[in-house]
Amino acid sequence: MSELIESKAISTDLRRLDGLAKVRGTAPYAFDQEVENPAYLYPVQATIARGKVSRIDTGDAEALEGVIAVITHLNAPKLAQTDDAEYTVLQGPEVGFRGQFVGAVIADSFETARHAAGLVAVEYEADEHDALLRSDHPGLYAPEEVNGGFDTDTAEGDVEAALAEAAVVIDHVYTTPAEHNNPMEPHATVAVWEGGALTLYDSTQGVHPVRKTIAPIFGLEPENVRVIAPHVGGGFGSKGLPHAHVILAALAAQCSNGRPVKFALTRQQMFSLAGYRTPTIQHVRLGATEDGRLTAICQDVVEPTSRIKEFAEQTGVPARMMYASPNRKTTHRLAKLDIPVPSWMRGPGECPGMFGPEVAMDELAEACGLDPIELRVRNEPQIDPDSGKPFSSRHLLECLAKGAERFGWDRRNARPGSREEDGWLVGLGVASSTYPFSRVPENTARIRFNVDGNYAVQIGAADLGTGTWTTLTQIAADALDCPIERIRLEIGDTSLPVASVAGGSSGTASWGGAIIAAAAAFRNQHGDKPEAGAQAQAQGMKDPDTERYAMHSFGAQFAEARVHADTGEVRVSRMLGVFSAGRIINPRTARSQFIGGMTMGIGMALHEDGVMDARFGKVMNHDLAEYHIPANADIEDVDAIWLEETDHRAGPLGARGIGEIGIVGAAAAIANATYNATGIRVRELPLTPDKFLS
Repeated sequence: MSELIESKAISTDLRRLDGLAKVRGTAPYAFDQEVENPAYLYPVQATIARGKVSRIDTGDAEALEGVIAVITHLNAPKLAQTDDAEYTVLQGPEVGFRGQFVGAVIADSFETARHAAGLVAVEYEADEHDALLRSDHPGLYAPEEVNGGFDTDTAEGDVEAALAEAAVVIDHVYTTPAEHNNPMEPHATVAVWEGGALTLYDSTQGVHPVRKTIAPIFGLEPENVRVIAPHVGGGFGSKGLPHAHVILAALAAQCSNGRPVKFALTRQQMFSLAGYRTPTIQHVRLGATEDGRLTAICQDVVEPTSRIKEFAEQTGVPARMMYASPNRKTTHRLAKLDIPVPSWMRGPGECPGMFGPEVAMDELAEACGLDPIELRVRNEPQIDPDSGKPFSSRHLLECLAKGAERFGWDRRNARPGSREEDGWLVGLGVASSTYPFSRVPENTARIRFNVDGNYAVQIGAADLGTGTWTTLTQIAADALDCPIERIRLEIGDTSLPVASVAGGSSGTASWGGAIIAAAAAFRNQHGDKPEAGAQAQAQGMKDPDTERYAMHSFGAQFAEARVHADTGEVRVSRMLGVFSAGRIINPRTARSQFIGGMTMGIGMALHEDGVMDARFGKVMNHDLAEYHIPANADIEDVDAIWLEETDHRAGPLGARGIGEIGIVGAAAAIANATYNATGIRVRELPLTPDKFLS
């Protein structure tokens, strides 16, 4: 059990310290970075889904005034490492998906580069492609593991026998579509070569992971790559690792006559080049006794991966530990398709993976004549069903009970479709949330006492808009036992000590642990009255409790849905999330994170759908005009609260991550609410009006 840091600044409702700079427009994002005499890059993208470039004519583009260079696979500098096909940019004529880079123009202005890119003539030898996901795809295979290093398949007991003997069986297929992260700041990079050293101003969730990835690709020692990202305008996982545009920017900067190169993806380009949440087909089967006690849980998942690079969403993983059952089975099967490379999106695994099971639980509750909350109470595990370890903290039932009382769950329709108000059918739904706790001990922080009496606290962490500038300052102030005003936080630069990625809801616990360790080292070495220039550095300590206990956050999502009886229009009029996430570092930023996740959950439930036209291997609605996300008018009464608790086994902060759990279960709660409102069960996202007009 960890010794917790005392709380003075921690848990206070501190305003964001970077807020004024952002609203005043003085916070520099990647593309804003001032560099001397920059050039601008615009890519040429493949217009086929599979094949190779047979001819490329750059003459008209090169003749345009202001064009510095046009690079293709015929003249691009050679990369030192080409084992990752996503990063093997302009190294050959092969095309693996529509939208892949096949060339780029470098020019004096963005407008000139874009115009010249349109003048590059490309001819192809197109091969037959496959971009259609289906559950009976002939090429389905089992990956060696799924994202996060989890086992591809798991089995406990005899699921088939249990289902055959079960008094009640739920057996349905649930689907979630491709969803695109769409942070407001597009993916952007400014690349600068100075001698043999590369500097990247990058919009990223992790400067050190970018350096680790980029250095070997260009045959550089890590210390010869510097990555800078003081402010990031959102990422939702898509900026958790570099994508091909970073490689292209660095290549272009080698061909720009020594000028820095600026490159920002357009909104349309992001749909094929910046990752996305993979679509899923989930066959969920539940077996239970007449009184609703689970005897079997089975989730078989089919999803696509890009032919050029495997990504296996861990969709079935949460079903392994969520509810008690003696017989459990999960499988993952992939279809290699000629499509862009999928990647992380907020709550990978848990977010799509909880949709099918949580809707199925609602169906099981109805089949057993039980309240959906009571069904979950009857199937609450005493230990983690997957690992067999005790939970460090599991307060799902408290979240459900507190939410039910606050939300007015007793007013839920006993008979679906029985409540109508002014032409709108109204219903309530609930679903559970979960997300694993993760803390990376391999983080290092440095603290220096300045001549002005302030402390410089340095760590190469990233703030992608989540409040890191503020929360790490609070943690440092308590660790050093000084006022917040005396902390000068420095983050977002590989010249600072090594930090892990802002992903997996692990950032604050990981970086905060390193800061606490550095503060302890500083006070041990220099006492309470340090001299100017005194400094200390330390790495976060690994906590043995992470091996002894199953560590997860939990929550309950409640939704009130209104479905128009004549048009099928769906509105989410109320939503409440109740979460158990350990100690809350800053209530203001935490509430924002929870509500932000729930808002994305509304988008997942009602709007988001990356429509793939399999004939062309192209996402057709590749902009925010047609790829719909919630607008202000779509978000009505959304609230988030949490249990006041501290997880004493979750490191020296006692806090678990909160960045992703807010989206988990939200779409299922809304789907369950629409059923309660209409009596129509929809198992396919998004919940569009046509599905309620039967």
